Amino acid sequence: MPATNSFTGGIAAGDFTSDLDVTAEELHELLALTARLKRSPERFRHVLAGRYASLLFEKPSLRTRLTFELAVKQLGGEAIVSIGAIAKREPVKDVARNLDRWTQCIVARTFLQQTVDELARFSAVPVINALSDLYHPCQALADIFTLQEHFGRLEGLKLAFVGDGNNVAHSLMLDAARLGVHFAIAAPPAYPPKAAVLAEARRLASLSGSEVLVTNVPVLAVSGAHAVYTDVWASMGLEEEAEKRRAEFRAYQVDEGLMAKARPEAVFMHCLPAKRGEETTDAVIESACSVVFDQAENRLHTQKALLLMLMS
Repeated sequence: MPATNSFTGGIAAGDFTSDLDVTAEELHELLALTARLKRSPERFRHVLAGRYASLLFEKPSLRTRLTFELAVKQLGGEAIVSIGAIAKREPVKDVARNLDRWTQCIVARTFLQQTVDELARFSAVPVINALSDLYHPCQALADIFTLQEHFGRLEGLKLAFVGDGNNVAHSLMLDAARLGVHFAIAAPPAYPPKAAVLAEARRLASLSGSEVLVTNVPVLAVSGAHAVYTDVWASMGLEEEAEKRRAEFRAYQVDEGLMAKARPEAVFMHCLPAKRGEETTDAVIESACSVVFDQAENRLHTQKALLLMLMS
């Protein structure tokens, strides 16, 4: 058996700073490549031999750090991890131009999208957004792949998101809109998705034949859904708002009653970590319909596909 398994194409943009850096066609190719990598990982274990990836973390991480480190290593490369503020000692543009002399990819988990964008602007090697305040594209890739794996298709499914119109909601909305997945979000009035992201998602949905719904009523969003997704009410960096948000989001908990409004075969999704008893109940996250740990596993596989398409 050969050490590598060939594939065609790549990511034309050269970076993955947001979900829209890949076209719908490239997104389909990423999902197909992910399936091949998950099915036959041994065939790809040397494709990044002699290549190095810089992993920059401004925020704490379990899934993102471990899955990216493992992804690089399982493809035959090496990951170099740096923890702390990216621009604490020198400008971001200087960080980018140092790292691109030493490594072949930069993976950044940052507080601000502008940090990721600046890294990409000044780096000669691919930059991957491993999370920012505006997008979480690597998580969305794993989520979409998990849906496809579970249902055997994407087109025509309904994905309901209940909670904050945050970075995860943005990325899911943009990917769903391009892949023919109907997307509904129920968020408190003061916490909708960004207007510009919503407008772009609706434009993309008009091309794929899907729909994007924004409401303040969880039951309306969840009704008829194939998947019900939620996230923490106060993301990292918003801890000072936690108490205020608990009061404003109390009616947006995904419990057994709300899950019962979805389709009988519906799955429950969460990007983790979860605050059980807040955005969801222990009973839901531990139920037979929960695929949260499938999502976590699939971070590894989709990120391997992403690295291959950017670095190989």
